[in-house]
Amino acid sequence: MGSITVWTRQHKSVLDKVMGTGRYIARREYIRMDLQEHADLVLSVYDWLVKNGPHAADKPADVDYPVWVSFQRDATMLPGKDDVIFQLTLDEDIITPVNIAKWGAIMNYSYIPADEADARRHRQLLQDYGTSDAKAYMTQFYPDIKREIVASWPRLFDESVKLGNELKYGTIWELRKEWIDRVIQ
Repeated sequence: MGSITVWTRQHKSVLDKVMGTGRYIARREYIRMDLQEHADLVLSVYDWLVKNGPHAADKPADVDYPVWVSFQRDATMLPGKDDVIFQLTLDEDIITPVNIAKWGAIMNYSYIPADEADARRHRQLLQDYGTSDAKAYMTQFYPDIKREIVASWPRLFDESVKLGNELKYGTIWELRKEWIDRVIQ
């Protein structure tokens, strides 16, 4: 494959880091600092992503989590006073595409159905137990449903499984100085 231009919005401290060291990597403590008491809600899902993504074997040993990139400049949103947008050119083979709708489902601890019949079956299961995906995932009372939810998540990377729209973000393991074409502040 060839080169591709992507964008990533990051805290302005990332600019200093990448310019000073030549690279930036996402660390667990950065997420904890950013999300504070809500970090554990996100980190369990991110841990799953790190272990199960198609590029999991390529993860450098010092990296905890991926860096998110956008395939469209306007999808990064305008930078806030503490943010910058990096425009990057890199080899598209190192990007893991992530369907936004499916990732949103995972972030909400939801089941990703294989098709409409599977969606109906799963909804009926939840109704029969009087629970929701989030409740089944976050409590100890529905271990079989939780296993089914997590077992559905690899469909994130299955192009044949449709959920919502086809919009995607991407993830990369690091942000390298040599990939930066432009910094928008």
